[in-house]
Amino acid sequence: MHKWFIAAALATTGFSAVADAQTQAQTKAQNAAPLTLQRVFAAPDLAGPQPRALKLSPDGALLTFLRPRPDDKDRLDLWARDTATGAERMLVDSLKIGTGAELSEAEKMQRERARIGALKGIVAYDWAADGRSLLVPIEGNLYLAGVDGQVRRITDVPGGVLNANVSPRGAFVSYVRDQNVWVQPLGGGAARALTTEGKGTVHFGEAEFVAQEEMHRTDGYWWSPDDRYLAVERFDEAPVKVFTRASIGATGTSIYEQRYPAAGTPNVLVDLYILRADGSGKVKVDLGTDPDIYLARVDWLPDGSALLVQRENRAQTTLDVLRVDPATGKSTILFTEKARAKSWINLSDSYRAMEDGSLLWRSERDGYAHLWRLKNGRWTQLTKGDWVVTGLVAVDEPKGRVYFTANKDNVLEQHLYALDLKGLGVTRLTERGWNNSVTADGAAKRFLVTRSNPDQPPQTYLANATGKRLQWINENRVEGTHPYAPYLAAHRPVQFGTIKAADGKTDLYWQMVTPALEPGKRYPVFFQHYGGPGAQGVVRNWKNPLIQHLVSKGWIYFELDNRGSPNRGVDFESAIWHAMGTVEVDDQRKGAAYLKTLAFVDPARIATYGWSYGGYMSLKMAEADQSLYAAAISGAPVSDWHLYDTHYTERYMGDPRVDGIAYDASRAVIDPRKITTPLLLMHGMADDNVFLDNSTKVASALQAADMPFDMMFYPGKTHSAVRDIHVWTTIERFLEQHVGAGPK
Repeated sequence: MHKWFIAAALATTGFSAVADAQTQAQTKAQNAAPLTLQRVFAAPDLAGPQPRALKLSPDGALLTFLRPRPDDKDRLDLWARDTATGAERMLVDSLKIGTGAELSEAEKMQRERARIGALKGIVAYDWAADGRSLLVPIEGNLYLAGVDGQVRRITDVPGGVLNANVSPRGAFVSYVRDQNVWVQPLGGGAARALTTEGKGTVHFGEAEFVAQEEMHRTDGYWWSPDDRYLAVERFDEAPVKVFTRASIGATGTSIYEQRYPAAGTPNVLVDLYILRADGSGKVKVDLGTDPDIYLARVDWLPDGSALLVQRENRAQTTLDVLRVDPATGKSTILFTEKARAKSWINLSDSYRAMEDGSLLWRSERDGYAHLWRLKNGRWTQLTKGDWVVTGLVAVDEPKGRVYFTANKDNVLEQHLYALDLKGLGVTRLTERGWNNSVTADGAAKRFLVTRSNPDQPPQTYLANATGKRLQWINENRVEGTHPYAPYLAAHRPVQFGTIKAADGKTDLYWQMVTPALEPGKRYPVFFQHYGGPGAQGVVRNWKNPLIQHLVSKGWIYFELDNRGSPNRGVDFESAIWHAMGTVEVDDQRKGAAYLKTLAFVDPARIATYGWSYGGYMSLKMAEADQSLYAAAISGAPVSDWHLYDTHYTERYMGDPRVDGIAYDASRAVIDPRKITTPLLLMHGMADDNVFLDNSTKVASALQAADMPFDMMFYPGKTHSAVRDIHVWTTIERFLEQHVGAGPK
């Protein structure tokens, strides 16, 4: 029996086939330790020790990674593992090396963009080309850590440095200091500023706000493979609208004049320069005559003979790939990618310039994201079907093999595949039943596979090019002293299934976790949603143990991926084009209607919750269906898309200066009198992504209409306030008051 039929079977058989199993499960669960909210948020992490930023040394002898401390899951140290013996040792202790200096505001904001604002200690590092040392940034300054355990400080800069790198051949260390690019010899010597004009609104070597937040580009300068040149971004924020943002804390309020490119307003002015490692020979890259563009990606060809620049138009419907001469800055269009009708360009890092002059490229031109090859001016499609390539992992050019991740076998699972360029087809290299993420060494000989499923927290292993596991890096078995072991007996399985979308023909995937159901009783539902583009929630992976806590309290957990979410093809994702807050609400309504058909669901006790885009959805759902939900929780919602940034919002909604009607219709609250569902509104008061103004605008509208609601704002917290335990104790109190946990 498929898992998605289990719920219906329980509803119709009166539990006759499963009563004994349920009784046994209940007995085991009663003997398990209670999974409290306090334990969910405490250290060590319930998912077990999770290495981060795994990298193989240039010679492959060591695997390095960041590991949280047992007593502080947010503080990371640098570790190394001998790939031959499996022996592990700490290379850099962040507590011994760090000075405790406060991070600069620029670095804090970069970490927020990377969603690592809560982490401390070492959050990034870079191998030197000789494999004998690593560059380690800590608290704004740089250290060189040898594999022999010796660590020396190489910068002492007031205010700290950003974006540190070791050049490809290992001759230099580069970084951004005071909004300019600096270079110093790795072996010792004075640092030198390659740019000097950076000040005020002008920045060199950094990625602008929307590049970091929405384009997944964190770099602002790029070394050529031979250490001869650097390509350096220059951006000027002068045209960008200044928002006065109050960061309200517990002991006071800081006022920031933040330049934020809200939809329909000017972006930064972007230029690109190429210069030699000594600062000479500076030339400006020809990016075209239209200044209102996005600098999407920058890469050097493998031999350093040219620069590849991806230039995206403001509407995000056209992407030009430019070939740039580093000596002159002159550019020519190599090819142009165009969005399908009523859709947009999804930027990607799944491309590779080959030694033979060809280019591997991920494109959605046939309606699904697939790999194509451009060679001698002609395109060849390498993968095809109603599934998507999610990432290009590695290329073994001599053997003609391409390694990529995709959901070819199951939309809920991401696997590693090998493609034979000589026409022998596609081979899956990872095991069914798991969701995988994969990185590889430069030669595509060894692969680091991290996998999980709903019953096993993430595991990481080293594999060869056939997918064979060579050794465990982190087996992470839930037994013995594993943090989750005391709660395993009460662990409830995740069920998956599908329903039809509101259009009556499209399959929507859902996931559900139920308590051990008692015959004749009905249970409330914690109906979570995100609903926005770019995030697939229903996946066969390890879930946040917070879900198990909610289920232990007597809630059914339910989540549905509506149209507009990714990895289902262009048509599925583009259903929200110029229409946010429409089909997503319709599809979630279908999910609620499905829940009401289940005999073990209390149809009067379905509570809906979401954060960020999910918070926006909570408001739209509550307004659209006044009697459908027993309660709604809206965390950090975008209440008016005029208030959100250009690159994200205009990609889906168009420019409000042209498409104003669509923006008006997409507002989170159009008629506050229709929000009769009990509502809890939550927001971090120092949120620099979704400004607090979004929630105060909702609060003002509800108050003006004299509509009751609950509100909890968090002093000093950013967009990641949702990770605070108080958020969840507040949610539980609110739900207990308006819905009530447990069966009836």
